Amino acid sequence: MARIAGVDLPNNKRGEIGLTYIYGIGRSSARKILDKCGIDYDTKVNEWDDDQIAKIRTEIANEYKIEGELRSSVQMNIKRLMDIGCYRGIRHRIGLPVRGQSTKNNARTRKGKKKTVANKKKATK
Repeated sequence: MARIAGVDLPNNKRGEIGLTYIYGIGRSSARKILDKCGIDYDTKVNEWDDDQIAKIRTEIANEYKIEGELRSSVQMNIKRLMDIGCYRGIRHRIGLPVRGQSTKNNARTRKGKKKTVANKKKATK
């Protein structure tokens, strides 16, 4: 089992797909890494030998911001937006969609579970 940047890559996946299990590396980044290291995309992760894994590790360490470092920088960027009080920061603060999505009907992922508001009852005579 290949372990890169503290992540165990799945053995039975193709190299291109296996690298995407690392936070911060998608398909296009994985292809670029494998191209620079001279490894075929279709080679399974368990077929990589030790020097190929070492090449991939050095390439990722030198060129990419991944895992904890990337997560912390994203959180710092969000915190900066909230501190300066811009529109995006305010939306983050109150837990609403940030990128202009409609909130009338949907946006349940950001807003959370539905909170039913009862209407006023009419006075009976």
